[in-house]
Amino acid sequence: MIALGIGCRRAASVADIEAVIAHALSLARLAPADVAVLATAADKVSEPGVICAAQRLGRPLVAIASADMAAVADRAITRSDRVRRLKGVPSVAETAALAAAGANARLILARVANAAATCALAEGEAVTDAEPAP
Repeated sequence: MIALGIGCRRAASVADIEAVIAHALSLARLAPADVAVLATAADKVSEPGVICAAQRLGRPLVAIASADMAAVADRAITRSDRVRRLKGVPSVAETAALAAAGANARLILARVANAAATCALAEGEAVTDAEPAP
């Protein structure tokens, strides 16, 4: 299963989030239908742009706990000192995707970014125990 991880600035627009998702899917040569779930840090799951992007993509949005993101941080490729200071992980998008993809997850696309949002794609064996966001 393929998980799409999203990171974003506060109040990022749905247009910015959808643009980074489209760019990531294009680079990975994937269609929106190939994605099983959108995942983001638990503190970002209530961002209107993230919620709207998940709805428009027609995929569930899951909140990933900080501890779950930290547990897969060693598999992240991108390293942001700023994100590490703020979130305790090297990349929100990458660690959210890896955690959501489940067992034996691996990145199939490292983080791509625009001015307001980031996106990464991971493939794994199953969806985590993460609950869909309300």
